[in-house]
Amino acid sequence: MTLSPMDDYPIHQAAEVIRHVATSDRNFYDRYYFNCHGQDAESPWLIIGLGVYPNLGVTDCFAVARHGDEHIVVRASRALGDDRSDLRVGPFTIEVLEGLHRLRVALDDGHGDLSFDLTFTSSGPAVLEPRHFQRQIERVVFDTQRFVQTGTWAGTLSVDGKRFDVAPDGWGGNRDRSWGVRPVGEPEPQGRRAAADLSGTFFWIYSVMEFDDFSIVVVVQETETGERVMDDARRVWRDPDRDSEWLGHVVHDLTFIPGTREIAEATLRFTRPTGEVTTVTCRPELANYLAFGTGYGLEPDWRHGMWQGDLKVEDLHLKVSELDPTMKMFCVTDHFARFVVSDDESTGHGLFEFAAIGPHEQYGFREYTDPA
Repeated sequence: MTLSPMDDYPIHQAAEVIRHVATSDRNFYDRYYFNCHGQDAESPWLIIGLGVYPNLGVTDCFAVARHGDEHIVVRASRALGDDRSDLRVGPFTIEVLEGLHRLRVALDDGHGDLSFDLTFTSSGPAVLEPRHFQRQIERVVFDTQRFVQTGTWAGTLSVDGKRFDVAPDGWGGNRDRSWGVRPVGEPEPQGRRAAADLSGTFFWIYSVMEFDDFSIVVVVQETETGERVMDDARRVWRDPDRDSEWLGHVVHDLTFIPGTREIAEATLRFTRPTGEVTTVTCRPELANYLAFGTGYGLEPDWRHGMWQGDLKVEDLHLKVSELDPTMKMFCVTDHFARFVVSDDESTGHGLFEFAAIGPHEQYGFREYTDPA
């Protein structure tokens, strides 16, 4: 048992020091996600993540920028150490300046073709999403909690030798914090699950839409047949005195780029029990193929929570046009997108995250690599 400065605060949730979590599940994680974008697809589309894996003894971080045809990644991993509140990983720093309002993220120069020093300031309240729970046979594979928040960015960003002065009137995005149990680290023995067909389907829509007076947050996860694991759509008002508004159950109608599983356009309809319908049209403009190089599972030698030694820093610079099209089908993709709400023609922009991994009856995907 090792004490840290956090143990001096009355925040314990179990009869353990803060360094140790209440569950011994190896897959427990605690992480940050940020995205940062300008007003159009000509600007860089930056995504940052940092995860703490207490039972694996690892902290790791990544940043990935899409700019034109460039896919630029810097990633770092280190031994966790005693203090879970230490959010530095090699050249990366995350600093909580004011909880639930202002955070700083930085990547020092000299580690590939990407660096930044940026401060996020919230433009609306942080809102809890529904708990995410999923079990395979007896094993809990997802048991997570997450909150989301939109905001603006200020600071500096350098991508592939070009410097951008980031100001709140032109740069926005969203962040989330999630924690709990999800698959991380090195593959573990499957045991009984090896005798069952658990390849399954991961069909996922996660969208954070930013409008003048509110945001809309949508989360959908489905099985092959369309059975819902997650189903939520919520309007979050920027005015903190207004409660968030449940918009109803989600129906999606997706158009794919022919020969791929990449989204050309999406229509989302939210239906309340009263029959009232809100429709949003989503038009992706720039894709950041999140799984290439960042630890989301495509590369067997670098996955979130994987032991890389006391400290390891790497960088990658790829061409989007040269990414393997088949591997893209196994990739969660974060799009910078435009949105239009049918009710009043409100227009906005933000995140449209999508994955269609495995078979899916609604869209005619019978095999894992069937294209549209």
